[in-house]
Amino acid sequence: MFLFLQRCFLGVALVLFCSCLKQNDDIPPVLPPGSGTISYNWPAIADTAEKSLDYFWSASGKYYLSSNTASDWAQYWPQAHALDVLVDAYLRNPSSGIKGQMNDLLTGVRAKNGNTFINYYYDDMEWMALACLRAFAATNDARFKGVCDTLWSDIKGGWSDQLGGGIWWRKDNPSKNAPSNLPAAILAARRYRAFGADEDLQWAQKIYAWMRTTLYDNNSGLVYDNIDKNGNKNTDWKFTYNQGTFIGAALELYKNTGSSQYLSDALQAADFTQNSGFLTSNGILKDEGGGDGGLFKGIFVRYFTRLIVEATFDGSKKTSYINFLRANGESLWSKGTNKSSLLFGSAWDKAPGSSTDLTIQLSGIMLVEALAELKKGQLF
Repeated sequence: MFLFLQRCFLGVALVLFCSCLKQNDDIPPVLPPGSGTISYNWPAIADTAEKSLDYFWSASGKYYLSSNTASDWAQYWPQAHALDVLVDAYLRNPSSGIKGQMNDLLTGVRAKNGNTFINYYYDDMEWMALACLRAFAATNDARFKGVCDTLWSDIKGGWSDQLGGGIWWRKDNPSKNAPSNLPAAILAARRYRAFGADEDLQWAQKIYAWMRTTLYDNNSGLVYDNIDKNGNKNTDWKFTYNQGTFIGAALELYKNTGSSQYLSDALQAADFTQNSGFLTSNGILKDEGGGDGGLFKGIFVRYFTRLIVEATFDGSKKTSYINFLRANGESLWSKGTNKSSLLFGSAWDKAPGSSTDLTIQLSGIMLVEALAELKKGQLF
């Protein structure tokens, strides 16, 4: 479950599988100094990265394991991001095989979660609902819409007027935080565009307004993490995750309403992430560890990319954002990847050993998928 600061097969089979995955044009050549610029084939790299998910798959359980060497499942919320990543792959290369994997994953998650998609953590359900909404848009399979509808009904029950509003983090109501509110705002805004219910737009605006008033520094662009049930606000924790979901919520509302304030908020949060020095090191997004933290950078990248692709703003700023993503991707692939096993590291400038967490692998895949999309769109 999503806690902040609280909370297969290698061997011969892995080696054989890796040899099937890697293509010569996937891996940048090692060039002598001054001999030229390395060329990164991002669509091919994304294909290779997506195939690496097989290292984490439990064929019997129909869910993803916590690492490529683990036997336990990765819990509920990383499965949602795995589904999101499968949607990325499907959108680039639609196939019955990928769609079958998406359906299998839903089956496995439901069984492992007690034969229901309802969960104790509101943020976890929000991620699953978002992934299912994207899967429905991509495949038109009503099963995904049904899961999204069920979860959204339960998520709305997490709102209360205590602390001025907001959705609780989990069902025993210890705190309200960015993770339980910003994905909900994104979900509501996207549901409004998909299905046209005015109530969903109202939910998105209400949730975002509470977040902006309660857990956002509009002088700097920093998104605070949480406020506990007694009103004590945590202003110290700085996570790429929260910056990314704030950008995503602001962008979705900008698209729905045309209000420039939402776009201004999204750009301010993006600028803080890129330029403050708190969330980067030498221009590379910081190492936020494994476990839950392994997903943080990938989530930022997903919504930062949507801002680049879907919003119109100053061209020089957009170029700087694209160059920032490219620098991170090139560092990940040239320095942060164990090429012998096709595993990503939590530090995008340092390769892992022979084992990595699913969450870390998913973040790496999200980054290379983002660059494949930008390349396809001729944005660089």
